[in-house]
Amino acid sequence: MSYTLTTVARAADEQGKGSSRRLRKANLIPAIVYGGDAEPLSVSVKLNELVKALQDESFFSSVTTLAIDGNDQEVIIKALQRHPSKGTPLHVDFQRVVRGQTMHFTVPVHFTGTAKGIKAGGILQTNVTELHINCLPRQLPEAIEVDVTDLEIGDLLRFSDIKLADGITIVELDSNATDRVVVSVQAPTVSADSEESASEESTDAE
Repeated sequence: MSYTLTTVARAADEQGKGSSRRLRKANLIPAIVYGGDAEPLSVSVKLNELVKALQDESFFSSVTTLAIDGNDQEVIIKALQRHPSKGTPLHVDFQRVVRGQTMHFTVPVHFTGTAKGIKAGGILQTNVTELHINCLPRQLPEAIEVDVTDLEIGDLLRFSDIKLADGITIVELDSNATDRVVVSVQAPTVSADSEESASEESTDAE
């Protein structure tokens, strides 16, 4: 999915805490656009457009078009600051997209299917909710799907088990980091109370 946000460039004297408060009162959110061959640019983003985009999970893993004073720039969102209690956006960092250049993206992980181990009474343990990947902007997926259908009790999947399209790699594996466990099926746990109850039932039966 693609998004377009209307932004306005800000002059140097429009920056700072006081300016940011004035912008928010005008339903504008301060932001910075950086990367590529151009200098960092301070802009303001329309609050209603940003809030609407943030309602979609895929916004964080999509190439977004910023309409800056009539000139369109393709970017990805790199950081979002929210109000600690209200959750409203306070500031956004955007990185310019350079076509043909591999970039670092963060995409959500969606687990699909029902594991065989779950049907046998096991418990699905998910350790990862998002993946850091390297790819070209045109290859950027909205999410990475991990099929858990064939997992039995005791089975697990690691980063290296995830099937990715050609040209997409996982950052941790590129840097020789630990091949983390993404998802596993744990054996059902039996509480001490349950064991005691089962023991008492067995004694009563005797």
